[in-house]
Amino acid sequence: MKAVLLLAFLSFSLSAADQPKVAHRFAIDRTVKPAMDELIAADAKVEVLATGFTWSEGPVWFQNKLIFSDVPNNTAFAWRPGAQGEEVFLKPSGTSEPSGRQGSNGLAVDLKGNLLLCQHGDRCVAQLLPDKKFKKLATNFEGSRFNSPNDLCVAKDGAIYFTDPPYGLGDETAELDFHGIFKLSPDGSVSLVSKEVKWPNGIALSLDQKTLYIAISDPNDTRIAACDLNGAHLRDIFKASSLKGANRPGNCDGLKLDEKGNIWATGPGGVLILSPEGKHLGTIMTGQPTANLAWGADGHTLFITSNKNLLSIQTKVKGAGF
Repeated sequence: MKAVLLLAFLSFSLSAADQPKVAHRFAIDRTVKPAMDELIAADAKVEVLATGFTWSEGPVWFQNKLIFSDVPNNTAFAWRPGAQGEEVFLKPSGTSEPSGRQGSNGLAVDLKGNLLLCQHGDRCVAQLLPDKKFKKLATNFEGSRFNSPNDLCVAKDGAIYFTDPPYGLGDETAELDFHGIFKLSPDGSVSLVSKEVKWPNGIALSLDQKTLYIAISDPNDTRIAACDLNGAHLRDIFKASSLKGANRPGNCDGLKLDEKGNIWATGPGGVLILSPEGKHLGTIMTGQPTANLAWGADGHTLFITSNKNLLSIQTKVKGAGF
């Protein structure tokens, strides 16, 4: 995997084996221009920080560096400001022992500063310990193992909400007959928030901590939904399928909020930017399926895991929590 040049709207990425260059055209679609101009400057540039991954996912800012997953390779990488490319941070990242099973997916940091991981291979939510071993926090619901926890968010009261579609099951058998959204309480108990959503993926909390936003990656009806913390009042707030096309590949996957409550969600074409009510304001166009995103550094740097690439762009607004 190589570091690559930082370019404006046209950049080139190299594969790990220095394969022929492939052009990626980046652009900002300002559907609602006044609103978008308040979020992203007119001269903002998408930068390619590293490339050559199989499927980059789950970025989070942790201890002055960005940690992100390469799910199929059971590896988590670290990228540091000023570094030339990435370095291996965890291998394996999704299993307690080296394994050909899938690695970590979504990552988060809890209220004590611990790194949390959705581990596909071990089918659990885990905490990284100082010796880089894992402490399993949640492995099952009422005695049945999870499918493959996918993404998570941490509430101000310490509760962890996570999604559990079967993407990481591989050849193992599902023990749950639904794709759940769960709550892991500070006391260690696990409760079901909802089993009404098929293919729940990214998850985030509203600024007032009263609403869960869920990215649904159903290829036939990809969308952003919202519900109360107990799963009540589940409703769709943005239907994204109509955006899909040759220049807008991908489904809704990860999502985060900015300091104003806007929803930044990966979806058809790249990163969709929605108002808190679900109005589509614009898109950071990556031209390829895009998995996830997170703010880091000074809070104005948005990192994007997009297929084989790690990208970034400066935003005028800060990410929630910075």
